[in-house]
Amino acid sequence: MHSAEARDVFCVQLRGMDDSAECAEGIPETVPPGTGAPEHAERIRGQAGGQMIGKITKPRGERVEPLIYYLYGPGRHEEHTDPHIVAGWRHPAELEPPLREDGKRDFRRLLGLLNQPHAAMGERGFARPVWHCSMRAAPSDKMLSDDEWARIACDVMDRTGLSPYGQEDNAVRWVAVRHGDDHIHIVAMLARQDGRRPRLNYDYYRVRDACLAAEERYGLRLTAPGDRTAGCCPARAESEKAARRGLEEAPRVTLRRHVSRAAAAAGSEGEFFARLDAAGVLVRKRLSARSPGEVTGYAVALPDDTARSGEPVWYGGGKLAADLTLPKLRRRWPPPGSRADEHFTADDRNAAWDQALRAVDAAVAHIRQLSSAGPDGAADVAWATADTLHAAAAALGSRILRQAADAYDRAARAPFGRIPAPTPTGDSLRRAARLLSAFAFITADPSVRPVVLITRLAALAEAVADVRQSQQRAAQAAAALSAAQRLHGAADAQVMRASDDHAAARTAAGLADIAFPAVPGPIPAGSPAPVPPGPASPGLRPAPRHRR
Repeated sequence: MHSAEARDVFCVQLRGMDDSAECAEGIPETVPPGTGAPEHAERIRGQAGGQMIGKITKPRGERVEPLIYYLYGPGRHEEHTDPHIVAGWRHPAELEPPLREDGKRDFRRLLGLLNQPHAAMGERGFARPVWHCSMRAAPSDKMLSDDEWARIACDVMDRTGLSPYGQEDNAVRWVAVRHGDDHIHIVAMLARQDGRRPRLNYDYYRVRDACLAAEERYGLRLTAPGDRTAGCCPARAESEKAARRGLEEAPRVTLRRHVSRAAAAAGSEGEFFARLDAAGVLVRKRLSARSPGEVTGYAVALPDDTARSGEPVWYGGGKLAADLTLPKLRRRWPPPGSRADEHFTADDRNAAWDQALRAVDAAVAHIRQLSSAGPDGAADVAWATADTLHAAAAALGSRILRQAADAYDRAARAPFGRIPAPTPTGDSLRRAARLLSAFAFITADPSVRPVVLITRLAALAEAVADVRQSQQRAAQAAAALSAAQRLHGAADAQVMRASDDHAAARTAAGLADIAFPAVPGPIPAGSPAPVPPGPASPGLRPAPRHRR
């Protein structure tokens, strides 16, 4: 299913919550030819495709009247057809606004009933009591009946605790309005009829649970439960601002890549902040109130991304992705005092690509071994793979490789923001990432070793996709598969580039042989003076003569 209809307010989309909705990075609609994608591509794509989703409008509204008028109106593009109530705290027939003699709806009774409990609470009520959730089905799914949509709406209200089954007379008052074939709008006033304020505990996740239940109950396309592994998606206002400025992506996405790349290349907290500064990213550290001088967090901004006041728009690490907070970043770096692995030798510098190849090969073998025995043990390797991808993308300067690293990020994260325990194989991948970041530029390798590394990284991404699939995490499996497809494409592009460079070199060498049939050397003593050049060849201008 696809996103609910757009509104002018920021919406939190639940594909599971964090998907923010991200943003589910990338399942390509077509598999690029020659990418060597695994055979289970279509199977993973089918499980992570369209789905039932819900969107909770944020911030909540202050008055319910404008929303009801909008839902019963023609819509922004005359898309609203036959608006009517399918469910509510009472039977829909009792709540449906009647038609007046002029053909228009009379909303006075419905609005009065919805507002009554909130008005009775007085100052104890919420300042923004209007709770609005949109539910939409995918175009490829079957058309649901009014009764089926009503059951979905009742399930949402029960799971969120706003109106549990059997408590309709004491819980909040709400209605579900349908004005299209594929979606409904649930509107509730956050004031219980017994005079208490309702509790809103993780309503985003409870709505997602209701979506999953609806998918299974009505035979809709099944999707993976929300595991909060996706990065934070830019808000609608951010995306529109980026479009007005002619940017390819929202600043939040750019900053997430900068932070991920700096974290992969750094071996310590100080180096991390230094790399962000070198990349032109503004950094604001958050200091502890109890221990002055102790850094407890950070925020980043782009110099040219400012608010109306002219101040930079700051994003904390947790607003970029769940694993980019400072405490979690510290888990991937060697502890202070154990920096022996950071003292790279001359051999390390000269064999940066070879060491990365060995680390990736060992990681592939490690994951293949665990995929059948215990896939949960591969969590740290999957997380460290993201560092290697970002480092390789920066070293080679490949746009396709950068897109592969971005697409893979979701597959790397453990569910619910957990940080996996470190493993020797994962640490080896992180060390390879730091080695590539430090020395890949000065040890530019004209051989095929970078191409081989990209191909091995594709195999590693495919292995991670198999692990995520065995864990029944379809969204993460699709992210890893998408990265593998892009990596295969990057390898092909790198081979073609190398072939073109080789052909150009051969052509240049041939021209040099023609122009200089003999290697020039010092003129021996007694040699005749050079013969003046003859007449200019046709089509060539003679050198101009200077007047004395």
